[in-house]
Amino acid sequence: MRLFGGNFAHQESVARVVGQQGRGRAGIEASLDVQYLMSAGANISTWVYSSPGRHESQEPFLQWLLLLSNESALPPVHTVSYGDDEDSLSSTYIQRVNTEFMKAAARGLTLLFASGDSGAGCWSTSGRHQFRPSFPASSPYVTTVGGTSFQNPFRVTSEIVDYISGGGFSNVFPRPSYQEEAVTQFLSSSPHLPPSSYFNASGRAYPDVAALSDGYWVVSNHVPIPWVSGTSASTPVFGGLLSLINEHRILSGHPPLGFLNPRLYQQRGAGLFDVTRGCHESCLNEEVQGQGFCSGPGWDPVTGWGTPNFPALLKTLINP
Repeated sequence: MRLFGGNFAHQESVARVVGQQGRGRAGIEASLDVQYLMSAGANISTWVYSSPGRHESQEPFLQWLLLLSNESALPPVHTVSYGDDEDSLSSTYIQRVNTEFMKAAARGLTLLFASGDSGAGCWSTSGRHQFRPSFPASSPYVTTVGGTSFQNPFRVTSEIVDYISGGGFSNVFPRPSYQEEAVTQFLSSSPHLPPSSYFNASGRAYPDVAALSDGYWVVSNHVPIPWVSGTSASTPVFGGLLSLINEHRILSGHPPLGFLNPRLYQQRGAGLFDVTRGCHESCLNEEVQGQGFCSGPGWDPVTGWGTPNFPALLKTLINP
């Protein structure tokens, strides 16, 4: 904030830490999340949830979600920059975590998850390649954020796909009704679809939205670090902007936004810049040659509906 926050009002520190924290130094991931959530969502009270340890050698999402379930007063927006491969988790655990996401949506919480930094992903079984979706990005009850970069990385220019932006189709969760029309339109109109054997066309498709994910400065343990990139950056930025919109809604006598996806798809990306140039990465083989899905007009499984145009997004979302 001393380096970059001189021109806007902001909170001096995190308001509350929930959960256990170790005594080690702050990692660059946590520093990135906090700094850009508190900058994009300037002057909004910010909590940090800390859930150490592992579950099935992966992230302890259920531990964090149970913390949420056991609290009556919660921040209305949660942004998470962590994820695992869908196939690395047991079906029982994925369904249990997804049930908690469903509860959070029913409570009126907005949960944002990074779409991942491996494009469509890739895995091989018995010599057969497939794309590799990410979880919780693939849950139908969270809002998943992809990534973009500037066409000229050294100037604020038009946005194109960040080739690492995670996206694709779940192998676990069927396509929810709220995105039926948008996904059907993409699958029927995209001129650059990968072979159908690489993805589950009937699965929950993600991301839902995107934001800039390339070329961030992060201060970690008092050291400024340039060129930090990933959907770990785009997700807290989007969360900060939604927090500002919630502030306007609350001051107008309306409840917070809550579960955002049905509204996003119903309004067909209103308030978002449509990103139509670029493809993300995938399997390095002869068949797809490292290319996954490509962006196009409207929703696509690379940048979703697009990136936030804050004045237009505020106008779109301020009313019930």
